[in-house]
Amino acid sequence: MTHSERTRITIYGCGPDEAVLFRELAPRFGVQPAITDAPVSEANSGLASGSRCISVGHKTPVTRATLRALGEAGVGYISTRSIGYNHIDTAYADRIGILVENVSYSPDSVADYTLMLMLMAVRDAKAIVRRTDTHDYRLSDVRGRELRDLTVGVIGTGRIGAAVLERLRGFGCRMLAHDNRSVGRPGAAVEHVPLDELLRRSDLVTLHVPLTGATHHLLDRQRLARLKDGALIVNTGRGGLIDTEALVEELENGRLGGAALDVVEGEEGVFYADCRDKPIESKALLRLQELPNALISPHTAYYTDHALRDTVENSLTNCLAFESRSQHG
Repeated sequence: MTHSERTRITIYGCGPDEAVLFRELAPRFGVQPAITDAPVSEANSGLASGSRCISVGHKTPVTRATLRALGEAGVGYISTRSIGYNHIDTAYADRIGILVENVSYSPDSVADYTLMLMLMAVRDAKAIVRRTDTHDYRLSDVRGRELRDLTVGVIGTGRIGAAVLERLRGFGCRMLAHDNRSVGRPGAAVEHVPLDELLRRSDLVTLHVPLTGATHHLLDRQRLARLKDGALIVNTGRGGLIDTEALVEELENGRLGGAALDVVEGEEGVFYADCRDKPIESKALLRLQELPNALISPHTAYYTDHALRDTVENSLTNCLAFESRSQHG
């Protein structure tokens, strides 16, 4: 295949580490990548001219106006370099003839990170590290707990949720699972239960479902109230799965034991940016970071070398699969 025959794919919102991988992998797939670090927008949709397929990141919402402009530029396929695609109005894209698909990558990146957050939450790691940073080396007034003594509820048993359950087996804890899709392997020390029962019985709850209209504020004020006193919450899914204001209230009044969150409502425009000299408008995020029993990280669970390579490779593969279907369909 000559250079001129290569499939052209425009890569939007491409970070330096992703760009290295795209340039390394694209020739192997016979792809000519047009790379920009700018997120896709109506204004720069013209960069996609000549590309039926584009690849976008998950950090910036793709508006309807942008989708229309992309369609006018000849785009028929969008590969988002993420598992979730709540940042794209997929129904509208479908209406104007653009197919949107996500990528798969090793679930181990998020599953490992989830276990780390669980362990940090049960050992009150944030408060310990903060005190140590100020040279206060006394033992905490709050003793840590051991996972084997706890009941852990896993909401969502897709690839990541299943990988979390696999890891939890090694800790000997009681495991509850809930998934509306009735997926996941039954048995093997995992008890599949209704959501309200999982919330009532769990000492620690972790979220691994996609963010949709049906799962927005899955843990709302009423469901948070069903959790045990002192329960812990871990979220490496999407911020909108939890009613953040209600969570802050439950943490402030001391009824919940703590939260470890890699994703937070209102993170857009904050996470992935250097905000040391900028005001942060999200009062809920600021309050969570102030609380000693709330640990926040900036949507980084997926970010490993293995997962990033998977993401880039699968984005290219998906685009080529679409091109092949279009030519032979």
